Amino acid sequence: MRKLLKGWGGGAGSAPEHGNPASAASVDPARRLAIFDEIERAPGLWFWATDAEGRLAYISASGCTRLGVTAAECIGQPFAGLFETDPESPGESSERPLQFLLRSHGKLADMILRLVPARAAQGTAPSWWTVSGQPCHDDAGTFIGHRGTARDVTVEYRRKVEDSRAAEFDSLTGLANRHRMSRRLEQVLAAYRPAGRTCGLLLLDLDRFKQVNDTLGHPAGDELLRQVAQRLRKAIGDRGEIGRLGGDEFEVFLPDVDDRGALGDLATRIIALLSQPYFVEGDRAVIGASVGMAIAPFDGQDREALVRSADLALYAAKNGGRGQYRFFSADLRDEKEERRLLEDDLRVAVERGEIALLYQPVVRTADHAVVGFEALMRWEHSERGTLLPEIFIPIAEESGLIHGLGAWALAQACADATAWPQNLRVSVNVSPAQFADRDFPTLVADALSASGLAADRLELELTEAIFLADAEVTDAAFRALKALGVRLALDDFGTGFSSLSTLRTAPFDKLKVDRSFVEACTLRDQNGARIIAAIIGLADALGMETVVEGVEAFDQFDLVTARGARFIQGFLYSEPLPQADVLARMESEVLRIAPDGPKRHRPERRSVYRRIGVIHEDHRYEALLRDLSATGARIDGLVGVPEGTGLVLDLGGGQLAIGTVIRSDQAMIGVEFELPLVGDGAGGLVTRHRVAPHVVAAATRNAAGTVPKFTEVSPTRRG
Repeated sequence: MRKLLKGWGGGAGSAPEHGNPASAASVDPARRLAIFDEIERAPGLWFWATDAEGRLAYISASGCTRLGVTAAECIGQPFAGLFETDPESPGESSERPLQFLLRSHGKLADMILRLVPARAAQGTAPSWWTVSGQPCHDDAGTFIGHRGTARDVTVEYRRKVEDSRAAEFDSLTGLANRHRMSRRLEQVLAAYRPAGRTCGLLLLDLDRFKQVNDTLGHPAGDELLRQVAQRLRKAIGDRGEIGRLGGDEFEVFLPDVDDRGALGDLATRIIALLSQPYFVEGDRAVIGASVGMAIAPFDGQDREALVRSADLALYAAKNGGRGQYRFFSADLRDEKEERRLLEDDLRVAVERGEIALLYQPVVRTADHAVVGFEALMRWEHSERGTLLPEIFIPIAEESGLIHGLGAWALAQACADATAWPQNLRVSVNVSPAQFADRDFPTLVADALSASGLAADRLELELTEAIFLADAEVTDAAFRALKALGVRLALDDFGTGFSSLSTLRTAPFDKLKVDRSFVEACTLRDQNGARIIAAIIGLADALGMETVVEGVEAFDQFDLVTARGARFIQGFLYSEPLPQADVLARMESEVLRIAPDGPKRHRPERRSVYRRIGVIHEDHRYEALLRDLSATGARIDGLVGVPEGTGLVLDLGGGQLAIGTVIRSDQAMIGVEFELPLVGDGAGGLVTRHRVAPHVVAAATRNAAGTVPKFTEVSPTRRG
């Protein structure tokens, strides 16, 4: 010990304390040793020394106690082996710098290290130590090792880690907070940018969370957010990072993901998971989610631009009816202004009575007899043309216009139905905002009284969102409406968060099978047909009617009728009709409509009219895109393109679709895609992947001056 004390006090290897008469050298050696012994016995501090090779040459007894070993067991072992990098503390000193400093004879200044758990005393919690030390030399100047101290800083360190975690993680859900997500996204994008790597960003907003929070209370709202976080972890797994930005807003980013098909599937799964019922403090709560998505570098190369793009997509998803997802596209930049203008126009349209009602027949499959009509709103906008309810009803709900609009629709539908045969019913869609109004049953009674329509001829179509309102108000409305004698139908059954408990507690007379199951029922590897059969069987068991919506082709008709469907609504029988056309068809008490439509359901083909680029070998042509479906396109403006020719369609925005010509008729060609397009969440179609704009530009430059094999002509004027 006396020899090793040279590193801390006087003697060889230490510098004298000039000008201090009470220097260490003047202290009695025995007294000095006693002082060091007293310090060594103090808890939380021990001395250590190494030889020139970094092996432990001395360790205090208190250090051996903390390590759970004897001095003989650790003397001669590498000093750096006593410690390890703390995986929970990025940025702290680690074993590698300690080894480097020991080997380079450097000074150790307050390095925070963790004792190796395997060497710590049995059953003791991990501990962290501040390690300091000085290189020492003998009288000849030869390096002989380090001398230093280790001080226990576990309490201070844990407090520092907790403070750091509080600064970067949400205390309620345990997810990363806004600050951490911003920093991590910036780091990822900066690292990916030089290599052109991609990153998908999802912004999520919970639908109807505020209503649940206000109804059940803030503690229940907090528990609901914790359950949302758990479901997000289940959906994302280790594919990306999840954060809560505040309130009911969440963010997910997925490194090296640009497949919009996969992202769309993920968004659909997230929406479905978050829309399942929650059980919070004995109450059942139902919410939903909207998702906006953007992909770097196509929709933004830095964090601010990418988040702005995803935010615009989220805004579009919420305004599209909620419970949906949207990808960012350039035409969303003015979405907020467009919505404001549309709200102003809607206010004027309601005041002027510019909204019309159309009626779509509900037909009995056994004899094709019409049993009723569903009233559907249409808005003939002076500049935008015909607008469907899914566009303007969400705006009406958010602006409060839905109450006046809904009251008008109810009164008008009842009045129109009085001109029909007595055996026909009329169905009217009711917004959850309307149903939550305590005066809604009175409004229904007034509409029946004013029109003279029998109550059992009126059917109110509701969605399960009505159960988010005050339970007392909902139950009272059910009792009052059933007392009036009106019928109740549960719309969109089987989607989102419909559940058996809904059917057990609410007095519904009818279930309506959502059209999404019908669209899928004839496609390969889809469970739509089984789900339809299950819903029909469930309704039969409960004594309810079932209407299958969205039947457009005979193969769908055959399949759903084989599964037990007795009532159908869809374009196979009729599109929605104005009242004048309905009356014109009323030639007798029994109105029959013969089904008329395609034999097979095909993926929806969208009529479009826009210029695109067509690339063949080394040449680029300009042509007109006439029709677009998930599997192919119809193109006008190229002559002499034989069947079997491979083409690349430049659909814009870095979207390149590879296809083969399967039909060629003068200037009109049909192209079948190698990979199907995917939905964009807004009814449009997009390619799964995109290429950087500079790649497309380079291909165009390389094609300049090449000899074309086909002839470009002006598009013909045909449909």
